[in-house]
Amino acid sequence: MAADKQALIVFSPSGKRGRFAIGTTVLQAARKLGVDIDSICAGRARCGRCQVEVIDGSFASEGIVSSPDHLSELSEDEKACRHSRHLKPGNRLSCQAKILGDIRIDVPAGSQVHRQLVRKGFEAHATEIDPLIQLYFTQMPEPGSHSTAGDLQRMMAALEKDWGLSGLEWDIRVLQPLRSALGGADRQVTVAIRDGHRIVAVWPGLNDHIYGAAVDVGSTTIAVHLCDLASGEVVATAGAMNPQIRFGEDLMSRVSYAMLNPEGAGQMTTAVRTAINELLASAIQQADIDMSVVLEVTLVGNPVMHHLLLGLDPTPLGTSPFQLSTDQAIETAATELGLELAAGARAYVLPCIAGHVGADMAAVMLAEAPWESKETSLIIDVGTNAEILLSHQDRLMAASSPTGPAFEGAQINAGQRAAPGAIERVRIDPQSLEPRFKVVAGTHWSDEAGFIGELGEQGVTGICGSGIIEAIAGLYLAGIIRPDGIIDGGMAGRNPRIEASGRTFSYLLHPGEPDKGQPEIRIQQTDVRAIQLAKAALYAGARLLMNRMGVDRVGRIRLAGAFGSHIDVKYAMVLGMLPDCDLAQVSSAGNAASTGARITLLNKASRREIETRVRQVEKVETAADESFQQLFVEAMNIPHACHPYPRLASAVTLPEPSDTGNRGPGRRKRNRSRNK
Repeated sequence: MAADKQALIVFSPSGKRGRFAIGTTVLQAARKLGVDIDSICAGRARCGRCQVEVIDGSFASEGIVSSPDHLSELSEDEKACRHSRHLKPGNRLSCQAKILGDIRIDVPAGSQVHRQLVRKGFEAHATEIDPLIQLYFTQMPEPGSHSTAGDLQRMMAALEKDWGLSGLEWDIRVLQPLRSALGGADRQVTVAIRDGHRIVAVWPGLNDHIYGAAVDVGSTTIAVHLCDLASGEVVATAGAMNPQIRFGEDLMSRVSYAMLNPEGAGQMTTAVRTAINELLASAIQQADIDMSVVLEVTLVGNPVMHHLLLGLDPTPLGTSPFQLSTDQAIETAATELGLELAAGARAYVLPCIAGHVGADMAAVMLAEAPWESKETSLIIDVGTNAEILLSHQDRLMAASSPTGPAFEGAQINAGQRAAPGAIERVRIDPQSLEPRFKVVAGTHWSDEAGFIGELGEQGVTGICGSGIIEAIAGLYLAGIIRPDGIIDGGMAGRNPRIEASGRTFSYLLHPGEPDKGQPEIRIQQTDVRAIQLAKAALYAGARLLMNRMGVDRVGRIRLAGAFGSHIDVKYAMVLGMLPDCDLAQVSSAGNAASTGARITLLNKASRREIETRVRQVEKVETAADESFQQLFVEAMNIPHACHPYPRLASAVTLPEPSDTGNRGPGRRKRNRSRNK
């Protein structure tokens, strides 16, 4: 074709098309059409991000024949890029490839600026990768003077010339790195610009990778996920126990410590910030990157953790009406939180929802997006203080419920946190009343040959939250525990494991070896009561929201957090922890708080969305609601005193409701295959 003629170019998957003069580069055409192609080097063939592929063939819909021959030959820069393996076979650099004829171009996902990141789980969750920070590569003109101010002005002029960027601001902390960056002879620099207007970092030469960290500050553990801001990939993860535990096992203990000790809150703030810095350093080392390329951090936590992280007074959260110092999202310099990252790094803390419904539940909301579902959805983050969110049509309602630490193994005889050696799975045979169990990090059941060998010298060390739930639910299904929670002494004649313990009875789950320091694991009446109190508080909180919302059942239930990942939902339902629901619709959301933190790290629009959604949530204060106590009392029974569980009964054979005394095999319906 003659040089003054035009050719049609069609981009896939966007479908955008247009006619351009022969000799126009594919990247120039893409930018004119608004096609999403990544490039940080201003078309200098340095970054290798703008790769595209020619689709070969005839296309009747456009009336064109597309061929690789309709692009210019490989340039020397492309050959060099292919030699270095940055350019994939068959691909072209769109900044180098010139249009010679009609052509159809595929823009692969890896070359798109706003690529999709899909989280697999109960349902796919696609996140558009669109971080606040973008990279720009530019060539600095020769200096007329060697002042920092002069270099800064020249750099901004170069960015405007190459990228059309104007009105830029800069962080004072990047001025010294700027001097270092301009030390090279070629005076080429990469500039990181946040939110389209603020310069937050400068490096010499080409830097095509920047990172951010998503931090989940839990009351028990802290987790850090280091992410590539361009791809969304998690490149390193680090976690550790929250060192604040030494000030108090649960949240209210830590609030009490702050109340009783003038320096208490400050000590806990220092402890958590130090721990986060250590985890950030560990993740950075794992990823083998420099601290200077970590430019953004997002943080979530429950209200007490949120306040202590920010250095806010947590004591108002210790008494009703449980007032937050702030429920707004916080954006600040990372250094203001004592975080040791790049000089210009920024921190974003998600907003809290209510007095004891924190930024962690806001992150769970963002990860789960219940407003996208037509079903009535219940989301529960189980912890020492359960955070509960109910979604129905266009309404969102939230509350917290004081479940206490029993679900984490505290206040339980031989109870402990989930650790190797702790019983985490329990099955009770309904005929023989004999138990079998698994321990954390084990693969065999206790009645299997390989069980003893994999225990090692530690043996069975205790029972954790999921184990105690399954044990009590199993004892209920076997008829050893009555609906009112009493261990039935009348069953003692059927199995010697049921023994008198003073005025009550207990069940021996594992005899242990006390001479070797391995404890006896026995389910006591006090253990059953502790779990009843916890599960009743959880159910009452959920039911209170349902009553306020005017719904009698939920279509699905999602359990967030580490506890939700390990609990067997069938046994949780048998106990009556949750409202009746089809078991197939009850599932774990995994660590959805961390997922939400990563979403806000990787997608700038998600921050505005969660800030808007949080303001739409109706807050319910359980302590101030007169009906909560009645709901709590009714929920003490297993599974419940007055609410039936027909969906659970279709999957599990439950004891007959009227049968509250001794229950032999002849007095109940059985379907042993359904109770495995």
